[in-house]
Amino acid sequence: MSHDHDHDNELDPFAARVRALETILTEKGLIDPSAIDVIVDTYETKIGPRNGARVVAKAWSDPTYADWLKRDATAAIASMSYTGRQGEHMQAVFNTEDTHNLVVCTLCSCYPWSVLGLPPVWYKAPPYRSRAVIDPRGVLEEFGLTLPKDKKIRVWDSTAELRYLVVPMRPEGTEGWSEEQLAGLVSRDAMIGTALAKKAGIKGQPA
Repeated sequence: MSHDHDHDNELDPFAARVRALETILTEKGLIDPSAIDVIVDTYETKIGPRNGARVVAKAWSDPTYADWLKRDATAAIASMSYTGRQGEHMQAVFNTEDTHNLVVCTLCSCYPWSVLGLPPVWYKAPPYRSRAVIDPRGVLEEFGLTLPKDKKIRVWDSTAELRYLVVPMRPEGTEGWSEEQLAGLVSRDAMIGTALAKKAGIKGQPA
């Protein structure tokens, strides 16, 4: 199973079929490519991982909000105006010293678009969908994430009715950071559970 995230935008067979269909419909004048571009841009730049990162940063900074997020993620996330398609019913699962959470959709590719944007290609791929349940520790190691043997890994299977957001553990040494700075530590993969939140790469802050 390949996890080269630099190639997420390569066309898999399904995407290639979609592209071919889009070309045919465009040639027949049935759809407007510019309208599709606007929709895609919306999910990539306005409704995307940055939204989820802000939710996580707020939970790290505000214990009251974190408690609300645990009890009713749908309402807590909606309070930040992050709602929409495939994000109507949410559950937040918090990583701890003892437990690491991993999200998958074994049946198709259910995914919280409103907080994470478009799903990565590997999330939809059959190898990930099947192996994440059977061998989650091995899958995480393929992503470069090796967890202590005594840490429990809990796998959450998304459905059409319920989608999950992983709240990674807050990195040490980030006391006093603003929510904006904290959000910069949170990647899409960390909110799926295939990575950890990291301090490295944040401009103006020590790694």
